[in-house]
Amino acid sequence: MRLNRFLAAAGVGSRRHCDELIAAGRVTINGQICTNFSAQPSARDHVKVDGKLVHVEPLLTILLHKPAGFVSTRKDVHARDAIFDLLPKKFSRLFNIGRLDAQSEGLILLTNDGDLAQRLTHPRHKIEKEYEVTLDRKWNPILAPKLLGGIFLDGQRAKIARLHSITSTRLRVILRQGINRQIRNMFHEIGYEVKRLVRVRIGNLRLGDLPRGHWRPLTKREIESVEVEATTSAANREPLRVARPATTATKK
Repeated sequence: MRLNRFLAAAGVGSRRHCDELIAAGRVTINGQICTNFSAQPSARDHVKVDGKLVHVEPLLTILLHKPAGFVSTRKDVHARDAIFDLLPKKFSRLFNIGRLDAQSEGLILLTNDGDLAQRLTHPRHKIEKEYEVTLDRKWNPILAPKLLGGIFLDGQRAKIARLHSITSTRLRVILRQGINRQIRNMFHEIGYEVKRLVRVRIGNLRLGDLPRGHWRPLTKREIESVEVEATTSAANREPLRVARPATTATKK
């Protein structure tokens, strides 16, 4: 097992992050700094990052229903509640795959599988993320093309992949990007404020009826489905479209 994969499997981070640690000389094997990306430590070797011994643990990925008011980090300088406060201490080596801002809620994944994290977050895979969005006033569907065509945010063209009305003020929004506060900022640009934002799906994984603040481990079948989703070519995806706005409140 190559060094970056070993570190990723030990829960240090994604392979890309582990490559950065190796290049910076922050990784040692048996007391010697190792910048050789091809190194393959054995079970008898002592591998350390910043002087701290790391070892490969059984892979684990969990699905957490993040409540509003919790930050997607391990610690917060403003002493706000963090998602890791919701988990047992035995999960201290897990790291979150992507983030939700403090005001947002819903599905977030945590893992010690660096390979899985890399596949889910790499832009080329275009993993879908689905959200339920509650706006501050009645939605005007004539504005949908602006969101689908793209709005520049901090020099990037932010796009919504699909948009569907649930009620007059609630929408179902699907993204294939991961720009910070993308949904909130895009709606702000067209004159709306997002009052509530809930992520209900990542790829084939759904939040379901998991209560706020609760978590569960992913099953082997779910992990396999995520891996299949992550390796699906973006070219094979369906074209972007807008569902016709509902004339009455509907449930999905």
